[in-house]
Amino acid sequence: MKTMPFMNTVRSRRLRNPRSTTAFVACATLLLAFLPALLPATGFAAQATFVDVVTSVQPKVVKIYGAGGLRGLEAYQSGFLISPSGHVLTAWSYVLDTDYVTVTLDDGRRFPGQLLGADPRREIAVLKIAADDLPYFRLSDAAELAVGDRVLAFSNLFGVAIGDEDASVLQGWVSAKTRLEARRGAFETPYDGPIYVVDAMTNNPGSAGGVLTDRQGQLAGILGKELRNALNNTWLNYAIPAAELVTPVDDILAGKTLPRRVDESVKRPAEPWTLQRAGLRLIPRVLARTPPFIDAVVADSPAARAGFQPDDLILFINNGVVASRESVVETLSLIDHIDPVRVTVQRGRQLVEIALTTNE
Repeated sequence: MKTMPFMNTVRSRRLRNPRSTTAFVACATLLLAFLPALLPATGFAAQATFVDVVTSVQPKVVKIYGAGGLRGLEAYQSGFLISPSGHVLTAWSYVLDTDYVTVTLDDGRRFPGQLLGADPRREIAVLKIAADDLPYFRLSDAAELAVGDRVLAFSNLFGVAIGDEDASVLQGWVSAKTRLEARRGAFETPYDGPIYVVDAMTNNPGSAGGVLTDRQGQLAGILGKELRNALNNTWLNYAIPAAELVTPVDDILAGKTLPRRVDESVKRPAEPWTLQRAGLRLIPRVLARTPPFIDAVVADSPAARAGFQPDDLILFINNGVVASRESVVETLSLIDHIDPVRVTVQRGRQLVEIALTTNE
């Protein structure tokens, strides 16, 4: 049976005095008779509308489970459907750094999630599940919010929902519309574009990737990842407007961020980039999908001059996802050494973009 989180319950207390009981019933009857006149126009009618809005949004929200579970890293986050054929928009995070991502729908059905691509700057990703005829949000029809607008934030905060339970709902207001200039831990965030600052506690474990809607349930944005500044211990609750997501999502769906595959029929550069030419040494291959961690950087090499560091994890090359050591080697083999290479690495909890050039 599905349950609505945080629904208030009314408890009755037995009245021992019969006269008190009669008086209570009479007062209650009188109050109910005059209640419509006493309440403002936004009384019970608004309550029913709120329930209708929440009910209409819940089927579009999903729960996502993946990597994590150790050292305080939660193995879950949130997402929402953006197509009837099972495309899910969520936050790009360590939770997706596994071959076994599970997406749970509002009705409790579970599907393996395939990572189609990601945008490292906006920290979003798109998954695909094998399902059809699903309710969904249309990014192009998103609402634009103003300061003071009431909003609803839907997410699986704290992992409360594990099956067919509804996602949690927080109500708040838009406190500000501004550009993001903040830090995650001690590092600056990679995204510095427009955001909604919201007066609702969306900065909780599991909330990342959830959906922000207006009071009518229309899509407004995606809930950002946890943002706590370690320098001054301040927290920020924010969402990226849906208008900022249309282009990167279209690029992901078009395959522009997929890892490039080696096509033997395509002529390769005579002198492509290689790890040796770049001056990079990755950790040895110990698994079929060994993550591309940098083991060492050769002194006075293009990689050293560009600013690569040991322990950096290579995530993207020219906006294409590289999920393994082999992916890095294959992708570099398709790029001429005279062309610059845009590389995105994870350094601690910070995303760093590096331009690799030969300087010749």
